[in-house]
Amino acid sequence: MPSPSSPAPPALARGRQPSLPQLRAFAAVAEHLHFREAASAIGMSQPALSGAVSALEEALGVRLLERTTRKVLLSPAGERMAVRARAVLQSVGELMEEAEAARAPFTGVLRLGVIPTVAPYLLPAVLGLVAERYPDLDLQVHEEQTASLREGLTEGRLDLLLLAMPLGAAGVREVPLFDEDFVLVAPGGHPYAGRRDLPRAALRELDLLLLDEGHCLREAALDICREVGREEGVPVSTSAAGLSTLVQLVAGGMGVTLLPRTAVRVETGRNAALRTAYFADPAPSRRVGLALRAGSAREGEFRAFAHALRGTLRRLPVRITDQG
Repeated sequence: MPSPSSPAPPALARGRQPSLPQLRAFAAVAEHLHFREAASAIGMSQPALSGAVSALEEALGVRLLERTTRKVLLSPAGERMAVRARAVLQSVGELMEEAEAARAPFTGVLRLGVIPTVAPYLLPAVLGLVAERYPDLDLQVHEEQTASLREGLTEGRLDLLLLAMPLGAAGVREVPLFDEDFVLVAPGGHPYAGRRDLPRAALRELDLLLLDEGHCLREAALDICREVGREEGVPVSTSAAGLSTLVQLVAGGMGVTLLPRTAVRVETGRNAALRTAYFADPAPSRRVGLALRAGSAREGEFRAFAHALRGTLRRLPVRITDQG
């Protein structure tokens, strides 16, 4: 039996069904657990959001939230209903996408997620392609690390990803675009500076500077080190959140680093103290491509976009792949 201070559960309003604005308001509160932040996130006033959630509780006949003077919590029923609400909203979003794609491809909004070690070097080509060939496409770019992009794609926050592969996520299709080699960047006067036949084994003993945890480029570099037999005891310095800072540390004599080939001209051209060295074939490399939700209504559109993008990227120092 409820305590005197507990509000009575709302009675079921027969014949009424939840509306999409009510579900959207509740999903926002379930995500933020804060009415003001939830209202701001979906562009709704706080009183309107609170009213929408209350109306949803009344329509369902279930108490979804536990409100106190200091915080908002989901009730046990609210935890379950939040999952359902998100699924409904995602399905509605996919329905709208399918209708939009049926009306006209390459129109409307395209929310593109890009990793930081790709964005500065490929976005000029992507934006140029969109401006020239798809002027009616509203491209919205989100730069985030791989884990956040993967989550955004599967939850429907993002439509398409441009990132290093393999992603290895369930329910996601990968469309490769190109392979690119890694290049060793060293300070001036380094014994390997200028080499064009550097063996991978050289990485075993070098003072290697890498990006912070969470960057896929860091993991790729560590995988290469393991492949060449670099011992676990040989230190690897984690010193930077971005490639621009990383190469400045190299220029200052703190060590060497690996850059993807597409980043070399931009990142080393600003500092005359930096030198490069290229690995002997087969050089260590990474694959970059697009990722989309399996079964997306826009899959045909996205694959056509990938084909066009490959043509645009041929001028870069990469090896285009036509797979997928």
